[in-house]
Amino acid sequence: MLSPAELERYARHIVMQEIGGAGQQKLKNARVLVIGAGGLGAPVLQYLAAAGVGTLGVVDDDTVSLSNLQRQVIHDTDQLGEPKVASAAEAIARLNPNVTVEPHPTRIAGHNAMALVSDYDLVVDGSDNFDTRYLVSDACFFAKKPLVTAAVGQFDGSITTLKPFEANADGAKNPTYRCLFPRKPRDGLLPTCEQAGVLGALTGIIGAMQAMEVIKEFTGTGETLVGRMILFDARTFRMETIRYKRSPKNPLNGDAPMSWVELLEAE
Repeated sequence: MLSPAELERYARHIVMQEIGGAGQQKLKNARVLVIGAGGLGAPVLQYLAAAGVGTLGVVDDDTVSLSNLQRQVIHDTDQLGEPKVASAAEAIARLNPNVTVEPHPTRIAGHNAMALVSDYDLVVDGSDNFDTRYLVSDACFFAKKPLVTAAVGQFDGSITTLKPFEANADGAKNPTYRCLFPRKPRDGLLPTCEQAGVLGALTGIIGAMQAMEVIKEFTGTGETLVGRMILFDARTFRMETIRYKRSPKNPLNGDAPMSWVELLEAE
């Protein structure tokens, strides 16, 4: 049950008809895994902690560096050199002591992805490379976990929600990440954040949108981004929505599905 202090802390949620006490209790009972405590992961963790998500898992094997602080706002200058999972846990404890943080100071990979993902109700991917995005989306499919995934460039960002293990209202299978991006870009084709740079505030906008999607998933509020991708251009402040459907050629829920082991071997 929510304590008197929690009732006061979350009062602005509880008075909302769409959330209320029942919705807030669902957030308190929720377990969310966040991949990456960087530009996207930082605002995701902050807003989910503030919203009262009961347990937050954080996966990151990096340490805090000075160049991170332009956008990774969950970390402080005093925490330079500290593991990001520890720095994030300290910040969350200051923000909301009711939230349990489960740090995973490791890189998610083929040998541990299923174990990490399976222990949570929902996954948020804030990683900065395609290898991880494909791996996480595949693991979430096999573990039957909703995934809120996003990416940012210099001035642009994108976000979508994936539940390909379910069907839509028409009975058709929901699309996968591989329906959107059938082929993984080869290494070196796209510049990294370190090479091209990224507008710091942009990661805050897209990360906050990810947190919003998570809250909607648990409280049943509004329409989530399953089958839709939002594209955001910070230079013009324009948003576009693209709709996408399941491709029968995708190797997850397509016409010739592959197993988890087969996908790992194919990669």
